[in-house]
Amino acid sequence: MRFAGSFVALVTPFKNDGGVDEAALRRLVRSHLRAGTAGLVPCGSTGEAATLTHEEYRRVVTLTVEESRGLLPVVAGVGTNATAKAVALAREAEGLGADALLVLAPYYNKPTQDGLYQHFRAVARDTRLPIVAYNIPGRTAVNILPKTLLRIIRDCPNVVAVKEASGSLDQVSEIVAGAPKDFAVLSGDDSLTIPMMAVGATGVVSVLANVAPRETAAMCAAFLKGEVKKARALHLKLFPLVKVLFVETNPIPVKAALEMMGFCRGAPRLPLTPLDPRNRPGLRRQLKDCGLL
Repeated sequence: MRFAGSFVALVTPFKNDGGVDEAALRRLVRSHLRAGTAGLVPCGSTGEAATLTHEEYRRVVTLTVEESRGLLPVVAGVGTNATAKAVALAREAEGLGADALLVLAPYYNKPTQDGLYQHFRAVARDTRLPIVAYNIPGRTAVNILPKTLLRIIRDCPNVVAVKEASGSLDQVSEIVAGAPKDFAVLSGDDSLTIPMMAVGATGVVSVLANVAPRETAAMCAAFLKGEVKKARALHLKLFPLVKVLFVETNPIPVKAALEMMGFCRGAPRLPLTPLDPRNRPGLRRQLKDCGLL
């Protein structure tokens, strides 16, 4: 599979009783089949994977695979801070029909760079699926340094991409310069997608694409086709919406936006709380300005 364009970091909708809203999840997936989205990424940070039970995780991956009908690749999130659990979860996601894995750097226990290498090597050795390494030091408290990522790439042929959310264009540049030409760098920050593509990234794993899938896909496609002015114009149009989507911890604002758009209930799971009412008018205004309401 090709890791290029707009991959959506899918939210996990919840019902009033707190369970997974399977009907809403199916609607969301179907909307991406029509919108030009390049791939579906369930059970990541935006999907509140840390709050899902094991059975809910299985169900979300299964439903996403079923509803995508083989038309869009499904990149299942694998996020734990124990390597043995990550290996088991990767094996399970493969069995559920995922096309690839988004493997998070272990969080909380702050491994060394060699520990990060050993973690990814262990997961990669136990699956046949392509792996997207996920670097988001703001959530994990550890940064996969470019030197470490390049070592992982060298020794693990199925680690074929990275979702890079360190916020550093220098780090992106170092990865692109040192990695094989067929290795894909995907933005993990919607506000930096076009800047990152300017130095060699091929797309994004996007929160924004939950609410603006066509626009996000069009922006990435334009840049990949060399239509830089069009891509820049879309970036600047969407930028105020991106900023308000991160006015509180993700996915609080994007779930509120989806509720405003009629897709699903907006409440996240504790310890995340619903969007502060003071932030709702600004979010609604930006959705209207982008023609999404």
